[in-house]
Amino acid sequence: MAQASQAVIGDSEFDRDTAVTRRSEGVYDIDLSPGWTILGAVNGGYLLAVLGRALRDALPHPDPFTISAHYLTASHPGPATVRTDVVRTGRTLSTGQASLFQYDDEGRETERIRVLASYGDLDALPEDIRTSARPPALPPIEGCFGPEDAPEPLPGDSAMTDRLMIKLDPATLGWALGQPSGKGEMRAWFGLADGRDADPLSLLLAVDALPPTAFEMGIQGWVPTVELTVHVRCRPAPGPLRVSVTTRNLAGGFLEEDAEIWDTADRLVAQSRQLARVRTG
Repeated sequence: MAQASQAVIGDSEFDRDTAVTRRSEGVYDIDLSPGWTILGAVNGGYLLAVLGRALRDALPHPDPFTISAHYLTASHPGPATVRTDVVRTGRTLSTGQASLFQYDDEGRETERIRVLASYGDLDALPEDIRTSARPPALPPIEGCFGPEDAPEPLPGDSAMTDRLMIKLDPATLGWALGQPSGKGEMRAWFGLADGRDADPLSLLLAVDALPPTAFEMGIQGWVPTVELTVHVRCRPAPGPLRVSVTTRNLAGGFLEEDAEIWDTADRLVAQSRQLARVRTG
């Protein structure tokens, strides 16, 4: 068995809580932190960052370009094992898969999430940009509102909000006042509460960190992720991110959420689409 080694840990709580310990080749251990939970369930973006970090250690390239996750069973805080497999390595891209496992109440090992991802080097990409995409129109940060600004806890408040800097656009805050707009939109300034600047791994968290768009559609209930795909387009510049999430179709108890993340240099640094289940009970 290979000697256990600790992946690189930064000073940020996010880095500490996503750090994995290599037990043997392709096998990593982690204690999932209770600090990244929503209504007791571990946040899907945090889980994706955990697996993304393990794959970064397992693959020869440093940055996730695209990563797709299927959430199979609900994860809970505590010990977990990540198993990775290198599918292919090339000069500019490498592809791997990873799964996270926990033991259930009956002592059976249960797969929680499975991902397939391609990694590369964002710094090696050409600088040519041709796009019709535009950053979301957001008021300045001081004109937006976070959970700490509410007179009482907001629906869906959680331990995770203490670790994030989220300032929501007032135009997408009707749900918090009992007056949802009926539009599937959520926009906010985003960062980590301890001031750590964004990087490709924290972008995997950012795409799944805002309140569900279902709230602004008048639905107050759990919206668990079924599948989530993230494309990381470039390394973000320092400073707060702007996140825009939209839903165009809720049908049959499922909705999609399309997210865009923009940095302070007005670059589209990440995109995602997820399928989520709407539970009102």
